[in-house]
Amino acid sequence: MSKKTMGFGGEIGSIVQMAYVVKDIHEAIDWWIRKAGVGPWFFLPSFGGEGHVFRGQPCTSDVAIAMSFAGPLNIELLMPLDDNPSVYKETIDRVGYGFHHFGIARDDIEEEVERRLAKGEVLAHRAPVPTGGKVAYFEGGPGAPGFVELIPATPGMDEGFTNFWRQTQDWDGKDPIRPFG
Repeated sequence: MSKKTMGFGGEIGSIVQMAYVVKDIHEAIDWWIRKAGVGPWFFLPSFGGEGHVFRGQPCTSDVAIAMSFAGPLNIELLMPLDDNPSVYKETIDRVGYGFHHFGIARDDIEEEVERRLAKGEVLAHRAPVPTGGKVAYFEGGPGAPGFVELIPATPGMDEGFTNFWRQTQDWDGKDPIRPFG
């Protein structure tokens, strides 16, 4: 795995994202803007479908996603759109709304998945992403605040995250919610 710094300032092999499961994504966006000065936000109204696997079974859950940046750290908000089994509903049922996962960018994601499985870590969720590859969520273990997500550090991921990050630099408060793609 390389230690390359991506266009948005995140480093491959490091935490590049913190994610929160929220009850109302628009209220959460408003909070982040008012209280933390984070914005604009990039909104994807639906993420789910073919290829999603939760605890070894096909996953039919659907979530809305919003992303922004606080410096080089990607902030992701996740709002379940149904009650189908998922890593998102599991978190809400176990501890309520709030912190969900750390995201680590990896350019060797399939090898890292195999390494973690060989060490006995529990794979909770896999899903293809539009920027290329498949994310993998692992249980954090006893005392962990949430899941650990491995994010494929593909050229598409770097380009997409960097595009969002650039728009957060010197943001003037206009157009606080923008399309994801």
